[in-house]
Amino acid sequence: MRVTQRIAALAIALTATGIRPLAAQIDYRNLDDHRPVRTEDAYPIERYAFELLVPYEYENAPAGEARHVFTPELGYGVLANTQVGLKLPFAAVEAADETDWGFAGPRIFALYNFGTARRTLPGLALRADVALPAGGLAGENAQLTLKGIATRSWGSTRLHLNGGVTLGDEAGRPEVSAEPDWAVSLAADRTFLRQSLILIGELGVLAAASNAPTEVTAGLGVRYQLTPTLVLDAGASRRLVEAAGPDLGLTFGLSHAFALAGLMPRAVR
Repeated sequence: MRVTQRIAALAIALTATGIRPLAAQIDYRNLDDHRPVRTEDAYPIERYAFELLVPYEYENAPAGEARHVFTPELGYGVLANTQVGLKLPFAAVEAADETDWGFAGPRIFALYNFGTARRTLPGLALRADVALPAGGLAGENAQLTLKGIATRSWGSTRLHLNGGVTLGDEAGRPEVSAEPDWAVSLAADRTFLRQSLILIGELGVLAAASNAPTEVTAGLGVRYQLTPTLVLDAGASRRLVEAAGPDLGLTFGLSHAFALAGLMPRAVR
């Protein structure tokens, strides 16, 4: 789809008040990080589009610790092939008879796509995340995570490869939702039901810290388009190596796409 057609698709649904949902959620098929699996695809949301995400994550560790994380997220297609966003994670950590809860520090991120897949090359993207030291469960220092992303399509089937590293002092990382020291994941998805349902399977390998054991996990997820602007996602993951990784991880969330009239090009308002 050409850029002008994409912009027009966003503009069709603008209301007289200046705020309307998009006429069609162009990016409903896109995989966001941890939504519903760790792996994401190489494509940002459309230019001038907003996407509001409200995910919940649960993780039960081998030692018996349980974590509940709610991370509202807002993304914006600020430029062609470029997305920026903000995450605000709130968490509760249950250990023994005590529960700690609080703000786990804001996260800002940017993703740039170098181009769609071609006959010989996949779609490629680079993502940068910064975790800031603010909140009771946040880290002591800012942390930078860099990730490379590749996506290849074959009709209704797509394959995704992610590889990332986190820079900065390990001792200063957040207590909850910290990005691992390094991580590599491979996922495949397939569309069903006339492009309203996506099933995803994932295999991931990571190390939470440089001296931590390597975790190997498997995950399954689903994304379903409830309405043209509202998408439901759910996923589950499980460790494949004894005593390394979560006994069980679950995620559930909704995402909503919309646009603001004041930010649209005048020619298509």
